[in-house]
Amino acid sequence: MDKNSIIGFTLIGLILVGFSFFQTRQAREAAEYQRQLDSAAAVEAMIQFKADSIAQAQNATVQAATQQAGNSQQETLRQTDFKVYKDAKLEEASRMTGELVTLENDKLEVVLNTRGAQPYSVVVKDYQTYDSTALYLVQPNMASMEMQVYAGEFINTSDFVFELAEQNDSVVIMRLPFQNGGYIEQKYTLSKGSYMVEDTLSFVGMEQILPRKVSSIDMTWTNTIPRLEKGYKNEKQYSKAAYWFEGESGIEEFANGKDESEQIEAKVKWIAFQQQFFSSIFSAGNQFASAQVDVKYADEKDEARNLMYCKMKVKNELNRSNPDLIQVPLQMYFGPDDYNLLRSYEQNYEKLIPLGGWMVGWISRFIIIPLFRFLNDFIPNYGIIILIMTILLKLVISPLTIRSYVSSAKMSAIKPEVDKINERYPKQEDALKKQQATMDLYKRAGISPMGGCLPMLLQFPILWAMFRFVPASIELRQQSFLWAEDLSTYDSILDFGFNIPLYGDHVSLFALLMAVSMFFYSKMTSSQMSSDPSMAGMKFMTVWMMPIMMLFICNNLSAGLTYYYFISNLLTMVQTWVIKKWVVKPEKIQAQIRESYKKPPVKSKWEKRLEEAQKMQRAQAKRK
Repeated sequence: MDKNSIIGFTLIGLILVGFSFFQTRQAREAAEYQRQLDSAAAVEAMIQFKADSIAQAQNATVQAATQQAGNSQQETLRQTDFKVYKDAKLEEASRMTGELVTLENDKLEVVLNTRGAQPYSVVVKDYQTYDSTALYLVQPNMASMEMQVYAGEFINTSDFVFELAEQNDSVVIMRLPFQNGGYIEQKYTLSKGSYMVEDTLSFVGMEQILPRKVSSIDMTWTNTIPRLEKGYKNEKQYSKAAYWFEGESGIEEFANGKDESEQIEAKVKWIAFQQQFFSSIFSAGNQFASAQVDVKYADEKDEARNLMYCKMKVKNELNRSNPDLIQVPLQMYFGPDDYNLLRSYEQNYEKLIPLGGWMVGWISRFIIIPLFRFLNDFIPNYGIIILIMTILLKLVISPLTIRSYVSSAKMSAIKPEVDKINERYPKQEDALKKQQATMDLYKRAGISPMGGCLPMLLQFPILWAMFRFVPASIELRQQSFLWAEDLSTYDSILDFGFNIPLYGDHVSLFALLMAVSMFFYSKMTSSQMSSDPSMAGMKFMTVWMMPIMMLFICNNLSAGLTYYYFISNLLTMVQTWVIKKWVVKPEKIQAQIRESYKKPPVKSKWEKRLEEAQKMQRAQAKRK
């Protein structure tokens, strides 16, 4: 293997490492919304958010809360700090005890609290947590949705118990009446087979209650998302908040595994809080006028096993064209991050799935995902599917691989000739002649200077597409293969009981096999490296350091991904052996080079321009 190929391999490895730890975020400014939010209110909201986060972190687990439902549920359903309201109906509603009502289909169980007419808990039926318990995206008594509006006096919907006007499996309607007529209505709809909850907030007959100057309402959503997967670090790394501006091609995302806040002072279509494989997405019927979004992550040792604390405060503009019926539509998605499912809602939700940039994303969307779906229709075992996909991808890029190996073999074959050229032109002033002679040698041998490196770089988008697709594929979640219980997380064969910095607290067998196969492949190809002492460091880096470095990086990655790398390395070793055995013959290449010297060289345009430059250089030297 020539120096260019080794540099290419090293660059690919370093780029892979860099991309796994580095995420870019594009800043975005918009001038659509001119009114600035009050800075003091933003600070107050952040302080309150942190206080809420601390209080939520001290709660017991969902199971413990369920066992104590007799007391804690009643505290949630009734108001403890009574306020005095001018409106007698509001005063009465504030002192009532709420009740829980259920909205349910084959996908979701949504429990609503009549106090505040808000979600109390959300269970995704088709899935379970890693430890086989119910999968809550909204835990009981751990979330709140408040609407703040001025209706003669400042009111917060969470302070009042709404009257239950209608209830069945697909629709729940709750109303908050006012003394002088009119009411606030919350209508929740859940269609069969859907993960989308439709929420319509209506102000009915309130023309005399809502002052004309009231043009918007504020909605605040807070939620504590529990841990759902085995590996905390992996789950945290792939969790984030995101939002989408209508008409834009991409989404804006932040808080990728770290505490962060975002002030959005422009109209935004939807806002999402994403756990590794599930999301809660809030989409405005029109657009949110502005938003403040906060995310804070729980510690790995959190006793309640919570993952992240989320808060969203959005401003909804009111359409007052019909004063007797003012409606604020909202859609809430609680479900899995399945690419085709998210895409079916036609709101760009599928962009939440991290498939890479435009080129890598294109490969993932139009090659990797369709191929995966096609194989899944016939093969139930995902380990076998990954194996077949790896073989097919290797076959597709095999022409590039063969070109790379042929170029490397030719470079090795002509090395004695290159050494002769270096001996012939040892002086610095002969650098142009040495370059011309070297290029002439490359041309006679049919070698491109980038022939060994460029084909490997062209393969990189496919490798990166698989790197992004496998950890984000919910299909692999809780799917076993060989000794791996779950292909979406690491496959531990030995738990240490203590943590080794940068490595972890366990041994992942697929990661270990991947590193071993990488070592043997490097040993196999190291024989092509130059014996020049200056290349010793490069050889040590390739044979020893890269496998060790990849072992540390991959130990906490998903078993499906490290299994793919292991299979890919094995196939590459077989491919290398076949090429060296039957495709590339060094003695044949050397004979080809000797034969080429018997033919007069045909000068290219570049060589002619180079000769002209040399003549001009000599002429200038004579004048001096």
